[in-house]
Amino acid sequence: MSDALVSYAALILADAEKEVTAENLQTVLKAAGASVDQIWTSVYAKALDGKNLKEILFSMAAAAPAAASGSAAAAGSSEEAAAEEVEEEKEESDDDMGFGLFD
Repeated sequence: MSDALVSYAALILADAEKEVTAENLQTVLKAAGASVDQIWTSVYAKALDGKNLKEILFSMAAAAPAAASGSAAAAGSSEEAAAEEVEEEKEESDDDMGFGLFD
């Protein structure tokens, strides 16, 4: 739960265009009435040091449609392969019609 609280605090700071530091994270969390160990705010502050959180989020949002279309294309090709297998099975089932080699 602490990681989620610190993540939300980091998003609030990024939205307010404030620097994401351990102190700022603790200030936001304290204002929200949340209590989080100092280690969490330090870890997040170090991980986001020198990075633009908004830019990171927008780049992931832009990549999501491309990933979705790629997976849709893969799903389409697997559906085609499955349709071909069903068609081959139908062709092989001519023996069931009563016209066997030894009839």
